[in-house]
Amino acid sequence: MNYFKQEKMIRLPLILIAASLFFFEVALAQGLTPLHVAKTEIVTNSVISDDGKHVAYTLSVPADPYKENAGNSSHLYVMNLEDGTSKPFYTVGTAAAVQFRPGHNSLTFLTQRSGDDTRSLYELPLDGGEAVKLFSFERNIVSYTWHHDGNHIAFTAFETPERSASPLPYTADVYEENQTNRKGYITNVARDDHEPHRIQVDGSIYMIEWSPDGSKLAVSAAPTPTVDDSFMAQQVFVVDYRTREIAAEIDNEGKIGQVVWSPNGRQLALRAGQDIHDPIDGRILIVSAEGGTPEIIDRNFEGKYEQIKWTGNNEITFYASNGTATMLGTIRPDGSGKRTLFHGPTHNITTFSRASNGTIAFVASSPEHPNEVFVLGTQRRATPERKTHHNKWLDDLKLGKQEVVKYTARDGEFDIEGLLIYPVDYEEGDRVPLITMVHGGPEAHYSNGWLTGYQIPGQMAAAEGYAVFYPNYRGSTGRGIEFIYSSQADLAGKEFDDVVDGVDYLIERGIADPDRIGVTGGSYGGYASAWMSTYYSDRFAAAVMFVGISNNLSKWGTSDIPDELYLVHSRERMWESDEKWMDYLKRSPIYWVDRAETPILIMHGSEDTRVHPAQSLELYRHLKVRRPNVPVRLVWYPGEGHGNTRASSRLDYSYRMMQWFDTYLKTGDASAEIPHWDPPIPERD
Repeated sequence: MNYFKQEKMIRLPLILIAASLFFFEVALAQGLTPLHVAKTEIVTNSVISDDGKHVAYTLSVPADPYKENAGNSSHLYVMNLEDGTSKPFYTVGTAAAVQFRPGHNSLTFLTQRSGDDTRSLYELPLDGGEAVKLFSFERNIVSYTWHHDGNHIAFTAFETPERSASPLPYTADVYEENQTNRKGYITNVARDDHEPHRIQVDGSIYMIEWSPDGSKLAVSAAPTPTVDDSFMAQQVFVVDYRTREIAAEIDNEGKIGQVVWSPNGRQLALRAGQDIHDPIDGRILIVSAEGGTPEIIDRNFEGKYEQIKWTGNNEITFYASNGTATMLGTIRPDGSGKRTLFHGPTHNITTFSRASNGTIAFVASSPEHPNEVFVLGTQRRATPERKTHHNKWLDDLKLGKQEVVKYTARDGEFDIEGLLIYPVDYEEGDRVPLITMVHGGPEAHYSNGWLTGYQIPGQMAAAEGYAVFYPNYRGSTGRGIEFIYSSQADLAGKEFDDVVDGVDYLIERGIADPDRIGVTGGSYGGYASAWMSTYYSDRFAAAVMFVGISNNLSKWGTSDIPDELYLVHSRERMWESDEKWMDYLKRSPIYWVDRAETPILIMHGSEDTRVHPAQSLELYRHLKVRRPNVPVRLVWYPGEGHGNTRASSRLDYSYRMMQWFDTYLKTGDASAEIPHWDPPIPERD
């Protein structure tokens, strides 16, 4: 549909709406709309008590975009698994890092309440009552972990930045200087007079984990607080609790996501990259707690380990991605005895925890709903039971069918997987407009779960008659080491050819209309959107580019991850030869602007440090000068970074995206008049 009557610039009504207490409900809607997406509540994390009787979980609740452009709040809920009841425990602010306090019948979490100077540690009894501040520090507590005695914690906090001594009434920002390190501390929260002790590890500390007997801590630290070092240069140290000094060093390299102790304290398991060139922290490596070089196990696994937990001296429980499916399982630390507890072809698991009795609580979405809490019992051949049912309004909406698709890449090297959402009430044989949703990274992938968000068309588009295609092109995660390494040193090459091959596959199946193919994505997916609207412009009728790359030469010099770009993407420096400079330029959408025929909407956060906003400006300006007849629009989001985090800017994005596709993709008419600059957001009743 067109949201504006262009010749008179009069806004047309989008849908009938009725007021409610918070978000107004959409009346007469048959499918999902941007207003539904804007009010969607999502479970973000869950943790089960060690005795398996309670599950605490956090629910991400969006702000009302008509009232404030604010981020989501994180509310704390507790579920009693014995009687099946669930109730909100903390909803007045945001609860983070929720944990059960060892030896106490209580939960702890981080929050900053009215009157607090800093983010502090709070405690809530499981039998109800008010949240009580347990410990505060002179600066915000970033993270914490409990000693088994339930009294000591190790926590991290940033150092105080140096203040300017300038007599001027303002302070200039000096780029990448005066950044503060994140330091680690130990304290006894049961004593009011206890002063925190600093852990003697240089650099910026990210992870701290107590050994089971509490005598040591595993600490990961990077030499500087830069994003690049946090990605590529974290090293693991074993620290003595009493002296707080380094007792052993682990010779790990590359990306790292977890450090966990074996129950006997003799070994550490790392969820990390296999080497410095691995794009992800998705392998399991084992090393002695006395130090040394970690060894990878299950090297040939064609998937990605997403989370690990020791559940015995000879057992590690994990959840992993495996193609478009996810799975829960166990494996021995030598890589043998791998066993599947649950394989979820239609569950996208995002986190799990396991009680001492073997009961597992996990968070997962499905094609029919966003993240909810599930519990997997210990019975033989047990199946997960869904325990929460948020967003009940979804039951009244029609959703498009979602299925896994597979096709062969043009070079025959790989079979590529992806996901397809059909239009609501699709009839076989109908050719429909197709939106291609390209994921970022490229070290990411789509699983067969909920695939709709403010910038992900999904069921919003299905409700308007579009099919939506999610390709896991080469370089995506979840397919093993060979697959993810296969796109390195080939920017915009075979990886993006895989995307086009998927479009051709859907055309051949009689689903996609070849004259109405669209594309969108953020970050690396934004790079793909720009590439498809220039290099492959003859194939795409409309594009929406979000925080994307347009010039690989200037990208290198403006991003906050130059070493990561080199080590796990390009594998070569552009300045090594004149030929490489030219190759980088030819792999940039701006080089192919003379091919551009595709109407493109470009959107970007003004504070983005990962992909500088100038990347969007460059493509916009090249198109305006060299292809003035091609419809193009550039939208800045003030205060947003590498993706929108606030309610109003997210809703604005959704309506602009859908308006652009309705104008140029639904009709396939590139000559259609550009929509009015003001987004087609309905008035609130």
